[in-house]
Amino acid sequence: MNPPCTIVVPCYNEERRFPYDTFTAFAAATPAIHFLLVNDGSKDGTLAVLRRASQSQPDRIEVLDMPQNGGKAEAVRAGMLKALERPGCLYAGFWDADLATPLEAIEQLSAILAARPEIAMVFGSRVKLLGRAIERRASRHYLGRVFATVVSTVLRLPIYDTQCGAKIFRVTPGLAELFATPFCSRWVFDVEIIARFIRQKGYDLPVVEKAIYEFPLHQWRDVDGSRLRPRDFVRAFFDVLIIRRTYGK
Repeated sequence: MNPPCTIVVPCYNEERRFPYDTFTAFAAATPAIHFLLVNDGSKDGTLAVLRRASQSQPDRIEVLDMPQNGGKAEAVRAGMLKALERPGCLYAGFWDADLATPLEAIEQLSAILAARPEIAMVFGSRVKLLGRAIERRASRHYLGRVFATVVSTVLRLPIYDTQCGAKIFRVTPGLAELFATPFCSRWVFDVEIIARFIRQKGYDLPVVEKAIYEFPLHQWRDVDGSRLRPRDFVRAFFDVLIIRRTYGK
């Protein structure tokens, strides 16, 4: 039987930092999860590393090779569409390759979908609470809070964290529509997914609020080598304006 949950992992120039042992060990121990590793036109030896991981766990790890670099948004989009083609796939989502969010959280997010049929998507949320190990640089935390406030205002949804790279969706007939066309945003496609979902639901915000669940992660940490820079937040704000203009209400 095919694993009911497929996780897309976009990878670009990850040859030196891809956590090979963690992925392969987790895949071997977790038969309910299938990984789709997307090589986004890497210029180093990433593709060889991903293929080696697939060869070690051929029933649990698959590789999608995109010859040209299209950016994380396009890598996730292509991976999600391929994941939705898998027979028996009940949940599909995407995860950052650096494992800032541990793989064990996949089961926690999936459990929300399994227990609550009214939920369409579950997002990991980096909320620093007692009993949680959320390690995030102060500068990124405060910039993130400003950005989240802007996004909440634009979308008119009280969402805390749109940019955490851990998201899982219930596979429904309408899910493919959210990924059917390229995103207009290169930097904050996560926000655009929500905007598309709002439009899909006829801008009925109470329905949308009931369908999205934010899960406070037990663990998250900034990983050395992150490519995110402060000026990227400026680009992200402009992308939010583009999303607002594109999706109307």
